Parts: sequence; C-alpha cells; structure tokens
Amino acid sequence: MQNIDWRSAAAEFIGTFSLVAVGCGAIAVQSQTGSLTHVGVALSFGLVVMVMIAATGHISGAHLNPAVTLAFSATRHFPLKLAPIYIFAQCLGACLAAFLLRSIFGPQANLGVTLPTGSIAQAFWLEILLSAGLMFVITAVATDTKAVGQLAAIMIGSTVLVNALWGGPISGASMNPARSLGPALISGNWEAHWVYWVAPILGAILGALVYQAIREPGAYHKKTV
Repeated sequence: MQNIDWRSAAAEFIGTFSLVAVGCGAIAVQSQTGSLTHVGVALSFGLVVMVMIAATGHISGAHLNPAVTLAFSATRHFPLKLAPIYIFAQCLGACLAAFLLRSIFGPQANLGVTLPTGSIAQAFWLEILLSAGLMFVITAVATDTKAVGQLAAIMIGSTVLVNALWGGPISGASMNPARSLGPALISGNWEAHWVYWVAPILGAILGALVYQAIREPGAYHKKTV
C-alpha cells in the first residue's frame, strides 16, 4: 500500500501509546509497590507488544517503533517518504502515554525513563545488539513468505520479553526511540538520551540487513504496508 490513510497512523499511535502506558506503567507500579519484580515488568512489555501487534498489525503493520520503520525503509519494505508519518504518530502516542502516567503516578521512577546503569558505551552497544536481534525476528516474520505469519505477534512479543529480561537491568532494553522519548520528555530527564535513538536505529538496520543477507532468494514480499 503506497498511501497511508489516517487509520494506519491512528493504529501506530494507539499501539505505541499502549506500549508505553503498559510497559512504563509497570515500571511505575513496581517502583511504588514492589509487587511486579523485574520479571513482571519484562512480561508487561512483551505481552503488550504481542497484543498490539495482533490487534493493529493488519491495519498498519504494527511497527510501533521509529527504528523498525526506518529499518523497513532502509531495506525497501516500506516507503521512506511515508516514514515521517509513522514516526510522528509513534512519538506522539509515546509522549501522551507518558503524560498520562505522570498524571496518575507523579514522578514515580521517572516514568520508566531509560538510563544506563553501567557506562554509556556499554548501554550503546547493548542497545545495538538487542535492537538487531529484535529486528532480525521482525524482518523474518513480517517479510518472508516462508515464515509462519500467524505467529508473528507471539514471536516478536517473546523477543521483546527475552531482551527485557537480560538487557533491561543494564540499558533499560529500550530498542525503541519513541518508548524512550515519551518518559524523557515528560520527566525532563535527558541523560544519555541520544543512545536510545542512535543505537536502536543502527541495530534495527543491522538486524534487517543480516536477515536480508541470509534469506532464501524469492521468499519475500517487498512491502509491509
């Protein structure tokens, strides 16, 4: 589909809004009550991604992530001229979700802002690795005709869950510039924020290119939307 109507942009807005509301909301709840644990927060992110892909994938492709949109554009699965529309909708959804969380929880846990717990270099390279792995899976299930498309939501959501489980304590396991932008903007905490734009975009493009390189010739369709 070469033209995006308001429904596609709205689906990206709703999906990304839900991702931040549930995932970062879980961080705020954990900070306030201690009831969820790190595993519960990771599950919240993985499950909301799974649900939103299942709910909106047929409308917009369920990118829910500027890095994913740009990686699809870089590998010619999505028109570059339409990428700004998706990215704007994603960022707007993330920012409004963070604003809602601020209204409910106050400044609890900085609204789930992503921050390095080690060095900036460690967080940077980890975000590249996590994002590359995520985009490798996304490219497989979204563009390869031999992949089991019905399992896309489960596979992508599970990848987010696994990445959040092991990478979250170090870098926050963002993998998503919009997810990091919302809490940073509303909380006013911009520490090392550039990491969560540059690294996920580089990692996502790398992951998409790696899958492109190993896929079986002819087993793909060119557009995700």
